[in-house]
Amino acid sequence: MFSPSPTAAAHFGIRRGLLLALLFTRALAAEFDVRAHGATGDGQTLDTAAINRAIAAASAAGGGTVRFPAGTYLSFSIRLKSNLTLHLDAGATLLAATPSPALGGYDAPEPNEWGDQHQYQDFGHSHWHNSLIWGENLENVAIIGPGRIDGSKGLVRNASYGGGRGGRGAGGGGPNGTVPPGAAPPASATVPPPAPAAPIPAATAPVQGNKAIALKNCRHVTLRDISLLLCGHFALLATGVDHLTLDNVKVDTNRDGFDIDACRHVRIANCSVNAPGDDAIVLKSSFALGAARACEDVTITNCSVTGFDAGTFLDGTYQRTMERAADRDGPTGRIKFGTESNGGFKNITIANCTFERSRGLALETVDGGVIEDITITNITMRDIVNAPIFLRLGNRARGPAGTPIGAIRRVLISNVTVANADPRYPLIIAGLPSHPIEDVRLSDIVITHRGGLTLEHVAQQPAELVNTFFLRGPGLTGPRDPFAPPENETGYPEPSMFGLLPAHGLYVRHAKNLSVRDVTVSFAAADTRPAIVLDDVAGAHFERVKMSRSPAAPLFILRHVSDFTSRAISGLPDTQRTTAENESL
Repeated sequence: MFSPSPTAAAHFGIRRGLLLALLFTRALAAEFDVRAHGATGDGQTLDTAAINRAIAAASAAGGGTVRFPAGTYLSFSIRLKSNLTLHLDAGATLLAATPSPALGGYDAPEPNEWGDQHQYQDFGHSHWHNSLIWGENLENVAIIGPGRIDGSKGLVRNASYGGGRGGRGAGGGGPNGTVPPGAAPPASATVPPPAPAAPIPAATAPVQGNKAIALKNCRHVTLRDISLLLCGHFALLATGVDHLTLDNVKVDTNRDGFDIDACRHVRIANCSVNAPGDDAIVLKSSFALGAARACEDVTITNCSVTGFDAGTFLDGTYQRTMERAADRDGPTGRIKFGTESNGGFKNITIANCTFERSRGLALETVDGGVIEDITITNITMRDIVNAPIFLRLGNRARGPAGTPIGAIRRVLISNVTVANADPRYPLIIAGLPSHPIEDVRLSDIVITHRGGLTLEHVAQQPAELVNTFFLRGPGLTGPRDPFAPPENETGYPEPSMFGLLPAHGLYVRHAKNLSVRDVTVSFAAADTRPAIVLDDVAGAHFERVKMSRSPAAPLFILRHVSDFTSRAISGLPDTQRTTAENESL
């Protein structure tokens, strides 16, 4: 019997591998036109079935591109498959349909395999199928433009299915999740087996959709060159998605833009997100997957976030009529870590981004996670409606019993320019007693705010100056000691949670190893509050800091401070204190 030589066999194996790779590449290059599968693109006829047939055909062929020629494609839920690209041509719009008894509705929110976890995150974070486009346990998926996804007709800010926890600042909730009879989470999960829960009841009305794109436990996902309009609760909810790339995506929506939850190896670049009613780009680390999983290895570069009126960003009118978001703190539209923060945030870089008519940068961990190794640089902001920089370590503890207090450490923020900031909110670094925020460096920062406040305002907390949504509970409104704002340890984290603060430039409480260099803060109208207040800070080093101040106002208030130094500070001799219990400088 003839036996090939080892060399010949190796060559045959190589040729076979190349042939298979070529066939796979050709399969991926294959195009599946949705019109060829029955889609009309007339904006009136429901095209859901035709689109899903095209996707099924591409999947059966081993993968490929599902193409949407110019037209308007009315649809309910589109179910993604692996090795698939959705391509929306120029002039193509995927339009979310309005549920009705005649047309039907979106896919029902699937049971959450971990049971009733809505006490750990909102209903919207715990379900993915009730979306215009969704995928689960997939790889090699792309949605690319230059077409548009339009949720204005069919996606809602909060879908309600009867019970459960609704979103912050608005009504709506959802059902309990379920676990199959006898099932329990795997041993690797940190959540205990849930109590039995009733299955999600059959809907008596067509199911509403509340997300444009929802992805769960996927790998190698790309969104590029598309535009998204008025997308309900989320333009994108990505949970447990690794190797995620968002490039040149434009979002103009009425609630969250990008929610990147418990994801790893994420690249967000060249994106513009307008989200006046909620966060524009937000990293989260919720318990939606049944365990605490960090959001890590993330870069956000060359992006803009804004809070213009929803729908006026993509049309270029940039209207500013909306004065307050659902939580009354003003337009949101920011970059944020949290609020869901069970798994923490690690190894993250944000660079070359702009903020306009929005809240500032927020780094929050309140559910036991750790924020560490963060670098933020080259940021410009204007018309900022709360603190330009807000670091908060809290103890909301929205997680399994025994959830510890988290940590924030090794955060570097540099080269930040802020114009026309709200005077009520200085830069804020706020930890907890015995849980200080550690190793924060602020450098090369220039801020101009409107000024006009006094310590009397801080003591009295006048209602017209204080947000009433977050300031709930005893002791949160004046009169009060201006230098003893409430700890509000378990409160929802927002700069307004402390009311008016006694510093106009920088307020730091419960921190360790703070470095501030080359920071300038000025105001347009006189502000008689101290420029900087440090309270329970161990290791505070200031160099080349320039703060506007009224003639009688101190530059520094030091309360329970140790190892303090200041050098080359305008209007203050070089100073060193081993301890300072209550001192003005």
